[in-house]
Amino acid sequence: MRDYRIAPSILSANFARLGEEVDAVLAAGADWVHFDVMDNHYVPNLTVGPIVCEALRKHGVTAPIDVHLMVKPVDRIIPDFAAAGATYITFHPETSDHIDRSLQHIRDCGCRSGLVFNPATSLDGLRYVMDKVDMVLLMTVNPGFGGQSFINGMLNKLREARRLIDESGLPIRLEVDGGVKIDNIQRIAEAGADTFVAGSAIFNTPDYRATLAALRAELAQVNG
Repeated sequence: MRDYRIAPSILSANFARLGEEVDAVLAAGADWVHFDVMDNHYVPNLTVGPIVCEALRKHGVTAPIDVHLMVKPVDRIIPDFAAAGATYITFHPETSDHIDRSLQHIRDCGCRSGLVFNPATSLDGLRYVMDKVDMVLLMTVNPGFGGQSFINGMLNKLREARRLIDESGLPIRLEVDGGVKIDNIQRIAEAGADTFVAGSAIFNTPDYRATLAALRAELAQVNG
């Protein structure tokens, strides 16, 4: 069985009590904190910046913080999130003029690096920078808003990404973000994912521990 990680997205949390929400979901069994950064430019929404990431660290959050940058241009904000306590920093190829340089910039700042691919974005460019990638994130909804439904056609793309990673022989994580729920996480894992972002599927339920246990029970049944 793969080394699975579940990363609740704070996009669906109650921001009036964000520190408590993150504490609660981690205590309930989540592995990482997924941090969606939107700029109302690259995507049609505006969320949070490095100061919120830093506040979570000062609050006492020690779990990995997985920062997904949906901002353009991306290079300027990378060191700010690194200084704020990010563990992973991922970005979309379209937001960088020099993808290889941006990936190296993330690593130079002391973080793990990753590329994010929208539903209609080809994986072709990935093969040329895999030595600088610690994680590949596939969007299984169009980015910008939480609560969207999983795009089933992305399962084939997920299988393609898994094949590329396996052929590289590199320890690259394969993350999925968008519409991940109890009733589909097993299919998503069987297609090759090992890291799962879930926002509303966790934060919109009354019992985080029960929801996370149900997600893990589905993962325990994965074949392949």
